[in-house]
Amino acid sequence: MSFSHSIQKVTSIFNLIKFSHTIFSLPFAVMSAFLAADGMPGIKQLLLILAALVTARSAAMSFNRLVDANYDIHNPRTDYRVKLQNAIGRKNIWLFTVLSVILFITFSLLLNQLAFYMSPLAILVIFGYSYTKRFTHLSHFVLGTALALSPIGAWIGIQGTLRITPFLLALAVVLWTSGFDIIYACQDIEHDIKTGLYSIPKKLGIMWALVLSGILHLLMVLVLFALPRYTDLGIIYSIGVFIIAGLLFYEHSLVKPKDLSKINTAFFTVNGIISMGLMCITLIDIFAG
Repeated sequence: MSFSHSIQKVTSIFNLIKFSHTIFSLPFAVMSAFLAADGMPGIKQLLLILAALVTARSAAMSFNRLVDANYDIHNPRTDYRVKLQNAIGRKNIWLFTVLSVILFITFSLLLNQLAFYMSPLAILVIFGYSYTKRFTHLSHFVLGTALALSPIGAWIGIQGTLRITPFLLALAVVLWTSGFDIIYACQDIEHDIKTGLYSIPKKLGIMWALVLSGILHLLMVLVLFALPRYTDLGIIYSIGVFIIAGLLFYEHSLVKPKDLSKINTAFFTVNGIISMGLMCITLIDIFAG
């Protein structure tokens, strides 16, 4: 196999696992790391945390593509994933998944003992999510829990212990992620009905699913406003949360029960701005204080 062909396969794997979507969980891990360090973490620790996050997410996404192939092939939105898998080779994707798991556990070990001991639990959660749509409408919350491990893991990576702060960040991630995943799942409601998969839009209908999503995002904002009670975050952060609330309101204004045409804008663009914006505001507040 030529070097260029190998690079092409790696690039195809990154496209398959939507590597760019790491932006949804990475900012919360960075926030947690800086809060845990009460400023700038050690460079080695920060790099190990980011490496652990990237490899864990890569393992989770490649595993998801493998186990969901029989469902993805029947969905016009996701059938390209199976075609891409066939081009890459399922054996190569399994190899990538196993390698990602090994690297994740290795990075956890290099961080500290607690991070290492908790790494199998993290793998269990992020792999388990892929099966939840087969038996529960609450899969959106499991996805949120999987992503919420990033701020908890980052805090452990810095301090080697746990406090309430990372759990508040994790709760915010659960509420945010489950909310926007419910919005995103609205476009798959017909596919879910045909294939017997479970989702909240299928259970409640699109209108009430969007209402629930809005409630979850409102609760997220309340959790974010509670964070300064347990940290040294101040007025800059609080102003930032007001901006985040406005962005969430805008996100929900884009999606209507009878018009889902702007889901991708709401899901990718606005949520990317929310996560990166919240991280930047938090870091500014930390260093300004």
